[in-house]
Amino acid sequence: MSPSATPTPRAEIVVDLAAFRQNLDRLGELVATDTDGPAVMVVVKADAYGHGLVECARAAREAGVPWLGVATQTEALALRAAGDEGRLLSWLGVPGEDYGDAVGADIDVSASSVQQLNEIAAGTDSSGMVARVHLKVDTGLSRNGAPRSEWRELFEAGVRLQEEDRVDIVGIWSHFACADQPAHHANDQQVAAFDEALALAEELGLDPEVRHLANSAGALLRPDAWFDLVRFGIAAYGINPAPDVLDADELGLTPIMTVRADVALTKEIGRGDGVSYGHTYVSDRRQHVALIPLGYGDGVPRHASGRAEVRVGDAHCRILGRVCMDQFVVAVPDSVQAGDDAVLFGPGTAGEPTVDDWAEACGTISYEIVTRIGGAAGRVHRRWVNG
Repeated sequence: MSPSATPTPRAEIVVDLAAFRQNLDRLGELVATDTDGPAVMVVVKADAYGHGLVECARAAREAGVPWLGVATQTEALALRAAGDEGRLLSWLGVPGEDYGDAVGADIDVSASSVQQLNEIAAGTDSSGMVARVHLKVDTGLSRNGAPRSEWRELFEAGVRLQEEDRVDIVGIWSHFACADQPAHHANDQQVAAFDEALALAEELGLDPEVRHLANSAGALLRPDAWFDLVRFGIAAYGINPAPDVLDADELGLTPIMTVRADVALTKEIGRGDGVSYGHTYVSDRRQHVALIPLGYGDGVPRHASGRAEVRVGDAHCRILGRVCMDQFVVAVPDSVQAGDDAVLFGPGTAGEPTVDDWAEACGTISYEIVTRIGGAAGRVHRRWVNG
């Protein structure tokens, strides 16, 4: 092989951008109304939940999405460096953060306190551009956002800095805590609290361009929480944000990530043979087993040990023993050989496990599975198709 040739990947993450765009079209349909409905933001934080920040952002713009959302300035600036020019909100800052580059790059930013708002205004002073700011209020998640006791102070500071042409308050927003549980009393309480915050902002003279509360589950289950903008995160990647209450077939979304690997080795083990560290699994019979060259160093949860399954050929094959840093072992049919294809999870259309199957096996949520595995893409080749 020549020095410039690309080796065939031993394992890879395949992201279907055509399915991603179709998901965005479908989500747009689900929030459409006779009067156009709310604007849509696609959240691409955490490397687009492990699917690829720049690639997914570009595909979202191609699908006509007007807004993108990220957590950090670093993510937002990476998108600007890659050529993105549309509306882009970055919302998670820390005290002392310099907002000059973000304001200068025409990135919307968020403030949850007067101190943070003043630091953003300083970014206006250093960049020469007026900062576009979304004021975040805590309506019951008790995470980021100004507590109710500080709403008036934050809004009054926003009015003052806006009159000084140092900021433009373009948004007021919050975030649901229990939107995937539609019967939870917190949902009604949060909508009511958000309405209260908006009324106070109006009373004090603020007239934001967008008011937004709904995440994926909120957008699909609470039309009364649409306001001017809805934020689609996990749903954009084809994963049901409320699997206990939303029917996947009716939702019409396709998971866009497939994780696969070549079988590295096969061998026979016999009755009494232990498998992997600690011999937490001891075989009770002769078995044909296969080595899969992925492990927790690649984002495969150690909690998958002895529980999750992969598909090899036509068989679902359970992990035997502990997941190691670079590899794990599965029981396979005798016909399986080294070099055969093993699929950890995918959309499920070919009978392979889905990310929801893996999340259930690991006792976690699908968000964590795709973000962990995609986040370890420095070791695993990541490939985008239908771009």
